[in-house]
Amino acid sequence: MDAHDRAVQSIAAAVRGFYDRKTGYRIYHGSTNSTRASALRRDQMVDTSGLIHVLHIDTTARTAIVEPNVPMDRLVEATLPHGLVPPVVMEFPGITAGGGYSGTSAESSSFRHGFFDRTVNWVELVLANGEVVRASRDSHPDLLHGAASSFGTMGVVTQLEVQLVPAKPFVEVTYHPVESADEIVGKIEELTADTTNDYLDGIMFARDRGALISGRLVDGPAPGAKVQGFTAPTDPWFYLHVRKRVWGARGRGSSKGEGEEALVDIVPIVDYLFRYDRGGFWVGEYAFKYFITPFNRITRFLLDYFMHTRVMYHALHKSGHSNIYVIQDVAVPYSAATDFISFLDRNFGIYPLWLCPLKMKGNRSDSPHGLLAEVSAKDSPEYLLNFGVWGPAGPTARRNIQSFIDVNRRLEHKVDSLGGKKWLYAQTYYTEDEFWSIYNKQEYDALRQKYHATYLPSVYDKVKTDLVAEQRRIEASWAAWLSALFWGTWPLSGLYGVLAVVFGGDYLLPKTKPKP
Repeated sequence: MDAHDRAVQSIAAAVRGFYDRKTGYRIYHGSTNSTRASALRRDQMVDTSGLIHVLHIDTTARTAIVEPNVPMDRLVEATLPHGLVPPVVMEFPGITAGGGYSGTSAESSSFRHGFFDRTVNWVELVLANGEVVRASRDSHPDLLHGAASSFGTMGVVTQLEVQLVPAKPFVEVTYHPVESADEIVGKIEELTADTTNDYLDGIMFARDRGALISGRLVDGPAPGAKVQGFTAPTDPWFYLHVRKRVWGARGRGSSKGEGEEALVDIVPIVDYLFRYDRGGFWVGEYAFKYFITPFNRITRFLLDYFMHTRVMYHALHKSGHSNIYVIQDVAVPYSAATDFISFLDRNFGIYPLWLCPLKMKGNRSDSPHGLLAEVSAKDSPEYLLNFGVWGPAGPTARRNIQSFIDVNRRLEHKVDSLGGKKWLYAQTYYTEDEFWSIYNKQEYDALRQKYHATYLPSVYDKVKTDLVAEQRRIEASWAAWLSALFWGTWPLSGLYGVLAVVFGGDYLLPKTKPKP
């Protein structure tokens, strides 16, 4: 703990310097799972990249004290030997505990436990004036709740206590076919009511073809049962395996329930928790299409190193392809799910879609409920259905920045009209007035005033995207025009992203300090 305390004091001193100058800063974590472009400058940042340690595991209280940059795979590796696991483990191994708290993170156990931040007992923060405080349900509870999902705009998170639950070595995974959007909510409610289910999510491969996927922790496989992995280079990608198991075996139009008893796998718990890492759900398939590379088991095996999410995020940022792909997570009330699927089918036609039911308030009535994660629906539903919409924009949107903005804004407006929310890790296209008509500005500003954070960038400042200004810059500059020509010429931008991964380096920071 001494090393941790020294690191925190150094961070606090840096923050005090910014506070004295009333100069905003950004937090450098050393990695990111955001798809927004990095806005870091070396002279305007607070470096927390060394806070990477699991500090203590209490097997009696079932808690883990961790620094914010502990990734999910390291946290699971530390807790499993004690027969414990976090209630909510984000699906990419590189997502960090601090990122899960300061962002809005959920996974297939969130239909039971809510967002990751609902499982955090307390956080240590360096406030924006350099003061170090601990926010819990007993001390500064408004800060514990308000800093969740606030993207570091209340202060710098330096330590968290995360709840743990009993774990078992395997997950029994059952695949439930669905053949229409109308089936989804009823089936989700049925599987939620089954208290033996620990995990629940789903994949729609087309409007009339999908699967809900439930999981329950088990001690081991039944005699003769096959154990299926998803993390080794020779293992199948999870979504391809689901599609083959559910639809390759049954075929379209087969009778409901035919062969359903066979749609079960026994999966090692780590393979289940990080089942979407290889291929980044299914986004990795687009890389094969981009480079006109055959997409089969042999090529996936040969290129396995590049198909893990830590590497894919690096390449995504370097290539600039986040500006030509729709990469959004949004959630709507169950009652709006069918309407929203119809909207996505008509306007985007992007499949697969990820489905993840979310319990909004977690297990406890006093659990954290971040101001920026609250749903705007008038009836304050207990559950929302999250949709992962990830895929290439249409050809017009890929060629024209304004068209790309229009595509994303249409999605944002539909979600808002249905009483839902979008998560802010992705690019955000709201105007400032639109943003604050959706999110809780009054309470957010009051909390920032109370905790001395008003000189910092607001959450809108951090997540907004102004691609129109970028387009004007491109049109005004020959150098920028040549740059745009490079990025728009196949396959130069993609190759640059791959080479950046091969040769390494930090993809978040500029190489040199920018000129004033």
